[in-house]
Parts: sequence; C-alpha cells; structure tokens
Amino acid sequence: MASQDWVDRDFYAILGVSKNASEAEIKKAYRKLARTHHPDQNQGEVASEKKFKDISEAYSVLSDPEERQQYDAIRAMGSGARFTAGGAGATGGNAGFEDIFGNLFGQGAAPRQRTGFSNSNLPPEFADLFGGGAGGGAGFPGGYQAPPRKGADRTASTSISFAGSINGTTISLRESSGEVIDVKVPAGIRDGQKVRVRGKGQPGQAGAGDLLVTVHVKEHPFFKRDGDNIRIHVPVSFPEAALGAQIEVPALSGEPVRVKVPAGTPSGRTLRLKGRGVKTAKGTGDLLVTLDVVVPQNMSKEAAAAVEAFAAATADAQPRVDLAVKARL
Repeated sequence: MASQDWVDRDFYAILGVSKNASEAEIKKAYRKLARTHHPDQNQGEVASEKKFKDISEAYSVLSDPEERQQYDAIRAMGSGARFTAGGAGATGGNAGFEDIFGNLFGQGAAPRQRTGFSNSNLPPEFADLFGGGAGGGAGFPGGYQAPPRKGADRTASTSISFAGSINGTTISLRESSGEVIDVKVPAGIRDGQKVRVRGKGQPGQAGAGDLLVTVHVKEHPFFKRDGDNIRIHVPVSFPEAALGAQIEVPALSGEPVRVKVPAGTPSGRTLRLKGRGVKTAKGTGDLLVTLDVVVPQNMSKEAAAAVEAFAAATADAQPRVDLAVKARL
C-alpha cells in the first residue's frame, strides 16, 4: 500500500475503534465486521464486497505492531498536508511522497507493503468465524469453509374464490411426482399476494428451500374489495332518499345489516359501516355503501299525479341555479 494511501485513509475509523485501541479490541472489531460483510454472506452486493476489502486492509496493518507504528507515524507527519509523488515543494526540491518517508524508519524505501487479504480470504486466526473446520476449505486459506446453503425456492400460482379470500381456505397442489402439497391460505389475503410453504422448495445441504404460491382472487359480482374495505352499490327509491328510511343491505357475514338513510340523501352518497369489511391479522376494514336513487320507469296514473303534485309544490326549487357559473371557461 502506498504511503499516500496511509495518509488519506483512517484505518481506525474503518474498523470503528479508537487510536488507542488494544490488539484485542482491533481483533474483536474486525471479527464483527468480517462476519457482516463477508462476500459469501452478501453475494452480489458490491458495497459489502468493498467494505470487506477495506476492513481487511485496515486489519492487516493495525494487527501488525511494526506496521501499526509506521502507519501512526506517517499519519502524524502527513496530517494537514497533501503530497503527490514527484511533486515540487517537498523536502529536497523534487522529492516525491515516497522519498520523504522512505528513510523514516531506516529502510531506504517506503514502508513495506502488506499483501492483505483478498475479497473472500480471512486471516488464519479467524478460521472459525463461519464455523469452518481446521482442515482448510477449498479456495479459502486459514481453514475457512463456506457455510452450507438452503435449497432454492420454487414458485407456483393458484386461483381461489372471493369467499375463500375472505374466510381463508386450503388448496392442494399436485406435483408431477404425484405428491400433494396442502397450502393454507389465510383469511383476508389479497389478489396477487404470496403464501410461503416452508421446506417444499429445492433440496440443499442446509435443508430444502420454500415454495412461494402466488394467489389470484376471482372477482365477485356484488362485493368489490378496496384495500381491507368492501364497497357495494345499493338502490334506494326516491321516497326513501327524500324522506329517509331504514334499509337492509347484504354483508360479508351472510347476514344483512341495517343502514339508516338520512332524509335528503342524494344519489351517489356513500355511507360507512365500521368493522363490516375484511378481517385480517392486522385489523378489520369497513363496509362502504353507495346509495343509487332509482327513478321509476313505469308509473301508474296515481303515481304520476303524485309526482306532478310534488313538482308543483317544489316549483320554486332551483337545482341548476349556479350551473352556468360553474361551467364558465
């Protein structure tokens, strides 16, 4: 490692220890960080791979008393100044950074460079970090052995009824081998959610993986799900909307529930019935009842006469009085 790198990089900070940390504290810090960031524990994660390389370089210097002494001295002399190899202004005119510190410890060259550890290697004293034996794992010096892995997960999909999604159900999936796997679908599951069946994936050294089943829910002609709420549309007559009424509406429980229609209710108003929606482990939604005022298609003479009388009695009503104002561009 170049001396300039030693000035630029704070190995103590990388390991998260103080500059007065003991050998045991440095070792403990490295063990903890190596366990977290080892590439075999974070496959494909570039940030963890770089972090593991940084902490390995830091440990390779700070765990060696001689190199740690050189590192501390170079950091002390180089703090507050920046040097570049071959740059002017250093001691001796054109002397580079390496030349400045080359004879600092009587070596005639820059501090000796440690090889350190590669992206996956661990020092021999950490051979037991992941449970590796002393026999030496393939490709890993110091006895490290890659931990056994679980088998890969498998995927499947199925469709269930709307009632099955509300109340919960159990489905059976048949393997090509003839084995039947029972999948318990919890109450309240939503369309597109997955159910995990432990141990029904691909086999592996550390056990089989899991089976992930994507559940598709068939639509219902009346009940429409909105999160954990249920929406329904209920027709009401003009007199019920105008004068108010008590009506019964269907609910998920199968038993009708009574709803109070306030007098003067316009078509399209939605009433909320608390706790009448979908029940899940996290809570229960509501039943949202939208009222649609129905206009009679065929009226008797008596009904028509009554409507005409109503129209005459409410002739001063102006429902569209400000419509032109609203429509102004």
